[in-house]
Amino acid sequence: WMPALEPTNCPPGLESLTQVNQLLVCQNIEVLEVFTCLETNNKYEVMNNQGQRIYFADEKSNWFLRHLCGPLRPFTMTIYDTVGRDVITLHRPLRCCCCSQKCCWGKLKVEAPPGTTIGYVYQYWHPFLPKFKIKNENKEDIMKIRGPSLRCRCFRNIDFNLLSLDEEMVIGKISKQWAGFVREMFTGTSRFRIQLPFDLDVKTKAVLLGACFLI
Repeated sequence: WMPALEPTNCPPGLESLTQVNQLLVCQNIEVLEVFTCLETNNKYEVMNNQGQRIYFADEKSNWFLRHLCGPLRPFTMTIYDTVGRDVITLHRPLRCCCCSQKCCWGKLKVEAPPGTTIGYVYQYWHPFLPKFKIKNENKEDIMKIRGPSLRCRCFRNIDFNLLSLDEEMVIGKISKQWAGFVREMFTGTSRFRIQLPFDLDVKTKAVLLGACFLI
C-alpha cells in the first residue's frame, strides 16, 4: 500500500492522485472463473508507478446479466483507498448496441465521494475507431479519447490516446498491455497503464481512471 497522504483541497480519498502521473490497473485472477468459465465480479488493484497500491476496485453486477450481456452488462464499481474507505463510485448502465452514428454506445458516471458526481465518460459510435468523450460534472466536454482500429488489436499493447478537444494534442494515453498468450487466453484478466500529466486536475484524473474501466 502507498502511505496515506495529508488531506488537500481535493475530494476526500483522491489525495493519492495528486502525486502521480501514471497508474497501473491490474485485474485479479479469479480461480472460479478460470476453472468453470463462469463470469464473476471483477476485482482490480490500482498502483502508482512505484508499484505501491493506492486503490482496490470491486465490481458489483447482476449474475444473470453478467452471463447474458457479457461486456455490455451494467455494473457499479466501488473503489476503496488505503484505509478501506469507498472514495470513488462508477455507475455504468446497460450498453446500447444500436448502430446509429448519433448513438451513445456506452457511458459511465463517476462519483467522488460516492453520491457527488464529478464527471462522465461517453463512448460514441464510429465505423473504425473506438472514441470517447470525457465530461465534467456539468456534462461539458473537457477531453477526448481515441483508440486504434480493429486490425491493430492482436498480440500487442493497445493504446488509447488522450486528446485535446480539437484532437490536435496528445495529452496522455491509456494502454491495454499484452499479458502473454497463456494469460490472455486462459484467465481473461486485463492490465492497463494510464499515463497523464502530473498537474492534471485531480477530478479529471479520477474520471480517466473510470474511463479505463469503461474501456
